[in-house]
Parts: sequence; structure tokens; C-alpha cells
Amino acid sequence: MKEIIVKVPDEKLGFVIELLDQLGLENDFEISEAHKKIVLERIESSVEEDLIPWEEARKKLRTEKK
Repeated sequence: MKEIIVKVPDEKLGFVIELLDQLGLENDFEISEAHKKIVLERIESSVEEDLIPWEEARKKLRTEKK
């Protein structure tokens, strides 16, 4: 089997993952240790009062994007 490395725009990632699933292909995405470390640091330093529900964040992102 051949392996292909493709750069996908963030906004198309969901589509590509769904396509791979529909085609029955592997979608083995690796997350680098550096990125894992960044996420863990952000989680540990987060303040609960600053967090907002995902639906609210999504609406805010859509509004700011336009």
C-alpha cells in the first residue's frame, strides 16, 4: 500500500477525515509531542471562570470570521 502525505486546510480537515472513513482508508493522524505538551500546559493554566461552552465559542468564531 502507498502512503501519501497531504497538507489540508484547517477548514477542510473534517471533510477529508470523513472522506477517508467513507473510502475505508486509514486516517492515522499523529500528534507531535510538542503539540501535546502545549495543550497540556494550556489545560493546566486555564481558569474555569474564563471558559465558555463550545456552542457559544462556535457562534463567536463564526461571527468573527465574517
